[in-house]
Amino acid sequence: MGSATFRATFRIAGLRKSFGPNEVLRGVSLELRAGEVTVLMGANGAGKSTLVKIMSGIYRADRGVMMLGETPFAPSSPAEAMRAGVVTVHQNIDDGVVGALDVASNLVLDRLNGPGRGIFFNPRRTRREAREVAQRMGLSIDLKADVTDLPLADRQMVAIARAMAHEPQVMVLDEPTSSLSSHEANRLFSLIDRLRERGVAILYISHRMSDIRRVADRIVSLRDGAISGLFEDKPLDYEGAVDAMLGQSLGRSGIAARAATKPVFEARDLQLKPGATPFSLAVGAGEIVAVTGLVGVGKTLLAETIFGLQAPLAGEMRLDGTSYAPATPAAAIARGVFLVAKDRAKTGIVPDFNVYENMSLPFLPRLSRLGVTRRGTERAAARAQIADLKIVCRSERDDLATLSGGNQQKVTVARWLAQPSRLLVLDEPFQGVDISARHDIAAKLRGSAGDRATLIFLTELDEALETADRILVMSEHTLVGEHRNENVDMERLLADVAGGRAGAA
Repeated sequence: MGSATFRATFRIAGLRKSFGPNEVLRGVSLELRAGEVTVLMGANGAGKSTLVKIMSGIYRADRGVMMLGETPFAPSSPAEAMRAGVVTVHQNIDDGVVGALDVASNLVLDRLNGPGRGIFFNPRRTRREAREVAQRMGLSIDLKADVTDLPLADRQMVAIARAMAHEPQVMVLDEPTSSLSSHEANRLFSLIDRLRERGVAILYISHRMSDIRRVADRIVSLRDGAISGLFEDKPLDYEGAVDAMLGQSLGRSGIAARAATKPVFEARDLQLKPGATPFSLAVGAGEIVAVTGLVGVGKTLLAETIFGLQAPLAGEMRLDGTSYAPATPAAAIARGVFLVAKDRAKTGIVPDFNVYENMSLPFLPRLSRLGVTRRGTERAAARAQIADLKIVCRSERDDLATLSGGNQQKVTVARWLAQPSRLLVLDEPFQGVDISARHDIAAKLRGSAGDRATLIFLTELDEALETADRILVMSEHTLVGEHRNENVDMERLLADVAGGRAGAA
């Protein structure tokens, strides 16, 4: 990553930003020290994204100053911010990659218009430079592949590698591990260690305690557009940082695990991939079952199989005692099987639609009469979900793109809770939401469970422990462990996740 060492401290003083009457940042002052990782925690809507967009040149602050070392910093564009040495990896992965280009072009995209490039595109030079970037970052992805065809985790690694290739003085990472496997996250942490050693100032935005414990030198809490807490004494006070972020102490009591009743959904001798061990599972009425495991072990494939996006190689599924083999998602929905998809940006939302239109989109036939949509019914259902899930917006008519990422995720979940279902499948439903929003969603799922079955696919164990009645562990496209969420043997659970004990389920 080069031998140069930077020692610039990035300072923010009195930063303010309003959108109309809404004051989003209220005098934020923050110091990012060279060679340190400052973790920023804030609830959805606290102003994190606005702060990042000002630092990266997307927005201009109304008041306040930023200093990079002794130099004033007020970029008018992301390109200007990058040239000054401030590089950002945004939470929305597609902001960091260009889907129409291949991996190689994405990795060196910011150099293509640089000095000495000439007026002609040189494919050989581009691929050589891209290979160098990929090797430095430990990236093992086909450089000729179109980025739009890559899975979410690979797109995220490309965005991170592209950003790190700039040799930054300041690096902003917004929820960078949200779609990464344990191996990929550890590789990112190693890169962060190298940047820290070189004196790069790093702002790391995350709610994942596993990330924060691994990388944080200090924690700053942001609430309602203002700094609400600074934690740098060792050992770091993680719970205090969460409480400062929320403005209250968040209850940490466990849930009361419910016993399984008659099965609603069953899978028998299901095989997802060639060579994978067949497995069986059942989810009872009113029960919430979490399937956890590392990224890439088959959780999303199982979710898509249940929803009719993929077909199993072998085995059968049953719903309410009868055969269930959906050929399409529409067939699954017709049987009352809903999926909250993992990749919100690509499959979960329509940014150009407003909140209530996004919520009602899969159910327009049910909300129509003689081909005419009943808008009043749509809006009333949306208002109820907004209240139940505490979605921060002015009204159900707001364009979805104006909401924070966490509130967009709440809308995605609310869509599938607005109509009754027999089996609700959720793939990483807490992705990109803060701890408070996670509790809101989990409470809504448990409170609305009724007699439906709920199956949640999660990578983070604490999310499973806060939500599910039973926890199943997946490894190598099969189930390898089962744990009732009551006095859980954490050593055994962690051993299942880390190593897998095929055939134990």
